[in-house]
Formats: sequence, structure tokens, C-alpha cells
Amino acid sequence: MEDLIILGSGCAGNTAAVYAARANLNPLVVAGHEPGGQLSLTTLVENFPGFPEGIQGPELVENIKKQAEHFGARYLHGTVIEADLSRRPFRLNVDGEWHEARALIVATGASARWLNLPNEQKLIGHGVSSCATCDGFFYRGKKIMVIGGGDSAMEEANFLTRFGQEVLLVHRRAEFRASKIMLERARENPKIQFLTNTVVEDVFDVSQNLVTGVRLRNLKTGETWEREVDGFFVAIGHIPNTAPFRGQMELDEDGYIVSKGGARTSVTGVFHAGDVQDRTYRQAITAAGAGCMAALEAERFLEGG
Repeated sequence: MEDLIILGSGCAGNTAAVYAARANLNPLVVAGHEPGGQLSLTTLVENFPGFPEGIQGPELVENIKKQAEHFGARYLHGTVIEADLSRRPFRLNVDGEWHEARALIVATGASARWLNLPNEQKLIGHGVSSCATCDGFFYRGKKIMVIGGGDSAMEEANFLTRFGQEVLLVHRRAEFRASKIMLERARENPKIQFLTNTVVEDVFDVSQNLVTGVRLRNLKTGETWEREVDGFFVAIGHIPNTAPFRGQMELDEDGYIVSKGGARTSVTGVFHAGDVQDRTYRQAITAAGAGCMAALEAERFLEGG
């Protein structure tokens, strides 16, 4: 029986572990299917406070983990495949082994949707990105491409015009899912060009460990061609990692946890932290802050429960 189990080992989960461990809760952290979270896929992080020269994403998240371990947090490599939140103690099936906890922090994050191109995953952090706020600065004066047709794509494209020499927004359809105001804002931006009815077939160049261009295909004519690109941003949404909790706690239509104020969920004793609930900010620092909130609320709950 654990007092507290934390699900996820990104910025949110690890920060929750630091606070919970310092409160002598002896938390067990289940690392999840993406240990380190989204930061493990990034290179240089320049906007996390306290690092004037920046810090590598994997190094940052590993440092927070070491800090948590220093105070007594324990880490278990594995993924929750089933959960029973119907009563306390909560029961969690981690890769076939059941664990029980009096309180639970869900910091399982949200995984970016990718295009599943042949070389896409090999170039993440080397020109391929799913976060303009995180990586836009690195493409000052460069050629940038954004993939998507929703509000996120419009917002990312607008943001990236602060840095890029040009921003080309590619969408597979002629119509956009984006709201009227976001679409108009993007259309009125002179630095954004639109390429519709078009898909990306692959991104280059793995041999240089750097994005240099893409191969495009027009869905109406079948024509294919290559185009030079320095930064390749995929903005087709995220998938919250909440599958084991469907039907057991309140989730929105996209699967994100619905917050009940602070870090509380619809289940008493279960708390949320990070991108599993946050579909707006998605930053390392906001995830860390959310982890702190969740740990403090879990501590108070356990003291009173």
C-alpha cells in the first residue's frame, strides 16, 4: 500500500515527486511510456527560469528526477494499463502488476500527434518540432513550414512569423477547421503563405541530422515536388494519455482531464498535473508549477483523509 503514486515522469510528475518526497510521503513514480515526457524529445530549452545559457531538455528533466530521488522518491519503469478508481485505495495495473495507493497524481501528459512520415521521428529536435513556443527562436531568418488546419496551426504559424523569413502553412484540405477569427488573423499576416490540398510525404535529411527540406504531394493532381525547409512544425493536435481512466473520472470530449479547481479531478483523492489537463500553455514551467500544486493538494488530502 502506497500513500501516493505519481503517474508520469516529465516536468509535472517529477516536480510533484520533489514536493511529495520532501513532505515525507515516500511517493512511487511510475515513469510511463515516455519517460521524461515531452522534454525528453527536445534539445535546448532556453525559457526555463534559472538557466541563462539554456539547458538540454533531457538533462533538465533528469535533474528534477535526481532531486526527487535525493528526497526519497522511488521510480518504477512501466505504464499503467488498467485502473480502478471506484474506491480507495485506488488500484493500478502497471504492466501486469497491481499496486494500491491512498492518493494519486495523474501527470501522464499528452503526446503530440505526428504525421508518421518515414524520417519524422529521427529528426525530432533537429528541425522537426511540435511546439513553436519551445523552438521557434532557433529559426530566426529561416524557412519554416507548419502542418495543420486548426486553431493550433494558425496560432503556431502566427507566432513563428516573429522569427522566420517565411512561414508556409500546409493543409491537406481546402477548408480549415480553425475558427474564423484565427483563420482571418493568419490570412492577414503577410509572412504566412498557404498551401492547401497538399500533404507532406517525407522530411529530409537524416544523413545530415538536420531538416533541410520536404517532399510534397498535391492531392488533386498527384504532382510531387521538393521544397527547402529549415524548421518543420507539426500542429495537428495532441492525444492526452488518459485511456486507463475513461469512464472513471470526468474527461472532456478529447480525453483531457476536467479540472475541478486547483489540481482536483472529479474523483476525490485523485489529482492532475501538466499537459494531461492543460491544453493551453504546454510549457515545462507550467507543468512544473502544476506538479507542485498537485503534490501540495495530495499532501493536504492525505493529512485530512
